[in-house]
Amino acid sequence: MRCARWPSGRSAEMEQTARSFRASLAAMIGICLVIILIALDSTVVGTAMPRIVGELRGYDLYPWIASAYLMGSAVTIPIAGRLGDLYGRKPFVLAAIILFTATSAACGFASSMMQLVIARGLQGVGGGMLIRVAFACVPDLFPDRAQRVRWQVMLSASFGIASAFGPSLGGWLTEHFGWRSVFTINLPVAALALPAVWRFLPWIVHHEEGERSIDWLGALLLAAAVVMLLLGSEAIQQHGVTHMQGPLLMLAAIACGAFFVWHQHHSAAPIIPPELFANRDALKLMALGVLTGLSMFVLVFYSPLLLQGGFGASPKEAGFLMTPLLVCVTVGSIINGRLLPRVPRAERVIAWGQVGTLVSCLLLTLLDADSPRWQVLLQFGLCGLSLGFQLPNLTLQMMAVAGKRNFGVGSALVQTTRMLGSMLGVGIAGVLVNARYAWDVERLLADLPVRSEVVDALMSSPQILIRVADQAQLASLASGLGIDSVTLLAQARHALVQGVHNGFILSAVMAAVSLVISLRLPRYEIAKRS
Repeated sequence: MRCARWPSGRSAEMEQTARSFRASLAAMIGICLVIILIALDSTVVGTAMPRIVGELRGYDLYPWIASAYLMGSAVTIPIAGRLGDLYGRKPFVLAAIILFTATSAACGFASSMMQLVIARGLQGVGGGMLIRVAFACVPDLFPDRAQRVRWQVMLSASFGIASAFGPSLGGWLTEHFGWRSVFTINLPVAALALPAVWRFLPWIVHHEEGERSIDWLGALLLAAAVVMLLLGSEAIQQHGVTHMQGPLLMLAAIACGAFFVWHQHHSAAPIIPPELFANRDALKLMALGVLTGLSMFVLVFYSPLLLQGGFGASPKEAGFLMTPLLVCVTVGSIINGRLLPRVPRAERVIAWGQVGTLVSCLLLTLLDADSPRWQVLLQFGLCGLSLGFQLPNLTLQMMAVAGKRNFGVGSALVQTTRMLGSMLGVGIAGVLVNARYAWDVERLLADLPVRSEVVDALMSSPQILIRVADQAQLASLASGLGIDSVTLLAQARHALVQGVHNGFILSAVMAAVSLVISLRLPRYEIAKRS
């Protein structure tokens, strides 16, 4: 590949030398604002989810708010990475900020769950472009590795600070200004990021005009496989594995995925280099990405439902209790970075994190409404710390396996497989949570002295544990039927808690499988430097 060039013909190294410290700082501030935008959106929305479901009356679409975003991102990340290499990253960062801002506003004004799901899917397209292209701007700005490492601290700090405040901010906004405010909070951040990127981020292109080509058929096959996977997961969650719709969609996803891999071996400009599919070590890391994404989805997405629906916490309190989960991911990443050059077998550090995830997920199954708050904070913190030992190492080791020519593709592949794992978590965790809730609630209703279709309909969904109006309607009906609605709701909360605990057990099992795979990773050493 030829050296990076500006339209003026100067190389990236020459331009970086000529660029002043002030210009470099201004460009990095623009990228940091983009990172804050991504981190805020990924942390504030989860806390508001139970309240969104309660107001829009759409528990059946609860997982879709996250999975639609994941679908858009998973499709966009590898394609945006390739386009950024071919045409320069600046125009795609600008387009992604505009798209992300517009769809954030659309999410805030959604009047139904379906409208919100569609807006979140489009927001995921913008988010995927931001994730892939913004991080890749740093090597363009600083070709020298030593300088790049120093400036990289700004990105880590930005992501860590935004993640630290995200859950509490989401809970506070939801409680005082309503759930719509967690989407509109993106608008002022984007208003600052857009002019900073427009003015100060250089436009560097890595390919000449005749070298630019992209595998659009491969992109279409990848998109089809991701969409089929998501639809299949949702169908299995709604109808179970006995209904033909879910398994058929899963088979279609596998067929599209297999055709995509075959096509990459025969494409002149593959999105993913075919040699990575033939590399056993790369396949192990892809599998770890899927398993890690599945575990993270359960932890980040169902914990707010556990705290608010199962334990009766307010959105503000739930955001506070979840803060250690996200803060400690950053803390664990920092500790991981300090440890890697000092251990003889750096590839084993990822296994330490998986042991921590296994233990912490099992400990989470012991939580109930009477658990001390310090215990909840400690256990979520242990989960976050464990993930901090896994997420950076997945990227680092994939880049080492992929080699210098495929650094960007390797990092994008880790992000994509994590999102695919999260989409699998939509179906599997949803089935576990809903099946346990439905089973326990049906037993409760069967023991009532009088059955009522209206009561059965209200109790059929965990939505009643969040929506105050439904609880008031149940209390009114129960008084006329001689039913103790308070006890019934308490038992329904217990059923939801047990269902989410099943999801945590699933995460523990995935951590155990990941541990077995990680112990077979290739040797990965980092030379010690003074």
